[in-house]
Amino acid sequence: MGDTEQSGLDILPDSRSAFDENEVAEIIQSIQEAEYFDASSMAPLSPTALAAIARLRTYKPPPFSVWDRLPLSRRAAVLILLFADRRGDLRVVITMRASTLRNYSGQAAFPGGKADTLEETPWEIARREASEEIGLPHDDSKIPHPFRIEHLCQLPFSLAKTALAVRPCVAFLHSDDKSGNRASSVEESMIPRLDAKEVAAVFSAPFHNFLRLEDEVEEGDNLPGNPSDWYSGSWMNWHEGKWRMHNFFVPITNQKITKPKVREGGQACIAEQLDEEEEEGLTRYKVWGMTARMLVDAARVAYGEEPDFEHNSHVGDEQMIQNLHKMGKLGDKVPGGPDLTESDLKTARNAATSSTAKI
Repeated sequence: MGDTEQSGLDILPDSRSAFDENEVAEIIQSIQEAEYFDASSMAPLSPTALAAIARLRTYKPPPFSVWDRLPLSRRAAVLILLFADRRGDLRVVITMRASTLRNYSGQAAFPGGKADTLEETPWEIARREASEEIGLPHDDSKIPHPFRIEHLCQLPFSLAKTALAVRPCVAFLHSDDKSGNRASSVEESMIPRLDAKEVAAVFSAPFHNFLRLEDEVEEGDNLPGNPSDWYSGSWMNWHEGKWRMHNFFVPITNQKITKPKVREGGQACIAEQLDEEEEEGLTRYKVWGMTARMLVDAARVAYGEEPDFEHNSHVGDEQMIQNLHKMGKLGDKVPGGPDLTESDLKTARNAATSSTAKI
């Protein structure tokens, strides 16, 4: 392992990782008593999934007042939506962005986007964007019975390459029906019911697997290729810093992929390209970049484990965002105008490194 990697959640600041195990145990008990059942078999969530939900519920990100001082054009949020599969294990909803979307077209991403008003909270941004992109109702009362969404926590802000401060909002999609009906299955009923309105595809991935080098293969699984096809990663030099680039390859032959009901323009272009590639033998979707890093960090927090692979120790980029704001570099974005320069990011990164070293 490289010098930049550390093991154990002790690498996170105390405010981010100091879970009260008694509190976690109490929350697990409350989940069991409330009978939160999994997607199709309606068996209870697995013990590992129960503990993950409990940790996410207790997680509190450190205070970050910079958000309130950022202009509207620098604010964004994404929705990390979890649900339980047939075994009671957690999966996460991911989209493939359409080419009509200005940024990250053709890439795997979470539902999410920019703020519409200064009054919108990150959770409100994430829910609105999820409604616009994948048809997940913004109004809880319009989510079909027996499904409902629970907001679990928010993770530290990340800095997008488009110089936006992005808040990951973590939520759990419950199915409260105990009948064992397939109609009450998140995986087999609710997910396919979503409409990929602004994206090219909606799919899901095993959440815990984002801590592993290989596919986690369970009895009865028939995954494409080899287990080692799941992950590849490398260290990159970015503004004189070391950044781990994660590449995950999510199997799609064992799930239902939601494609646009109506295909137009760039949305149709990417969706049809995916159709053609799948017909020609594509069996996995690539998840990388900021989305992959957020998935790794969310899984670290949820499961209280460190990944099998090397990774950056920090969660999010709040120190860098704060330093850029102090430098006056996060004012209103000017369409087509200059944004952050390499020199800006280098200065902010060095300041962040210096600040971390003093802690």
